[in-house]
Amino acid sequence: MAIPSRGLNQIRTLSGRTDQLSVPYRSYMQISCLEMERARRNTERKAAGQRIALIDARIEEIDKAKQELLQAAATGGQGAPARLPGGLEVKPLPRRSMGGFKIRY
Repeated sequence: MAIPSRGLNQIRTLSGRTDQLSVPYRSYMQISCLEMERARRNTERKAAGQRIALIDARIEEIDKAKQELLQAAATGGQGAPARLPGGLEVKPLPRRSMGGFKIRY
């Protein structure tokens, strides 16, 4: 009778026989990794909250500017000189000369 050949599956080893959670340093390492991930997620959460606050503030500014422009359009542009939101005034463009582009040395 022939001897059956053995493969890697038949080799007996000690790997996998200990419970991974029973080794204390592995448990502490997993806990520390989870705590670091939690800290990173909290930082991401704070940054996202700040970005949301900035976006909300800008949306409020846009709504106010829109209302000012709609009110100015409703009055037909009568009254005070044209002003942009934020206290900026509209100034007429300077007159261009017909001489073309000139370079001064």
